[in-house]
Amino acid sequence: MMEFDPTLKNIIDKRSLKWIFVGGKGGVGKTTTSSSLAVQLSQHRENVLIISTDPAHNLSDAFNQKFSKTPQLVNGFTNLFAMEIDPTVEEEQPSTAASTKSSELGMIQELAMSIPGIDEAMSFAEVLRLVKSMEFETVVFDTAPTGHTLRLLTFPSVLEKGMGKLSHMRGQMSGILSQLSSMMGSGMNIDDMQAKIESTQAVIEEVNKQFKDPALTTFVCVCIPEFLSIFETERLVQELYKFEMDTQNIVINQVLYPDPDCPCKLCLARAKMQQTYIDQVYELYDLFHVVKMPLLPYEIRGVDQLKEFSKMLVEGHTPGR
Repeated sequence: MMEFDPTLKNIIDKRSLKWIFVGGKGGVGKTTTSSSLAVQLSQHRENVLIISTDPAHNLSDAFNQKFSKTPQLVNGFTNLFAMEIDPTVEEEQPSTAASTKSSELGMIQELAMSIPGIDEAMSFAEVLRLVKSMEFETVVFDTAPTGHTLRLLTFPSVLEKGMGKLSHMRGQMSGILSQLSSMMGSGMNIDDMQAKIESTQAVIEEVNKQFKDPALTTFVCVCIPEFLSIFETERLVQELYKFEMDTQNIVINQVLYPDPDCPCKLCLARAKMQQTYIDQVYELYDLFHVVKMPLLPYEIRGVDQLKEFSKMLVEGHTPGR
């Protein structure tokens, strides 16, 4: 049987990868893993962007640096950038000058936003548009827990369907809206609206195609050796197959390696329990790169500790060292 390298070196070596998602159950070390992977990628790519899509952001805590919704250079790097976004629509209060135009667009906006998921999808589309315009060589997504992540991955298809409906509505209502615009003497331009819809749709179609291309996109599943986490990982892998998204790496964090010179009953019992679930992972994912990362006596915070942790992702961990 073919043995797969128990590291993430395959991701580093695959220079064609543009989009790398890192996800799993809450509390399994997704942010530490994605941040460490981004640190390693920065040593082999021209520029790298790591994006947190989890509303409860942890990137700022991991790097000990405050990030915002625009890319910022990470301290200590020349080519690693980070940003934290919430893929939900931010409602802005219109200015007085724009209030008339906004009210006239209210009907079409209400119709548009009635499409399930379209609001979050539109926000995510704007983020992707921003990212693409900056031309980062590789983008790493530090995703929210599994349920949120799976919804995030549906956004491209939601937008494709939503944009089609918007175009159809525009065709049916363009005459009415044009008459209203001329009667009220406003500057609302239906063609401009259609152009924006079409340009957004073009971005989404391209990104959706890239997300399903294993040469450009991959998903790294992160878990810990416990029942609920392994169960969630199986669910995630199955859903990723449905989305036609490549996944061939699993990181198992918090693996306990008892000290043979100082045996502890609790440690030995936990290690035995963990090994049961680790064996299940190897049995279920025999064609995956399975990376075991040790439980450490301290939290991984700050660039120096992330760099140390990241070495184990690509070089492997030797117990006792």
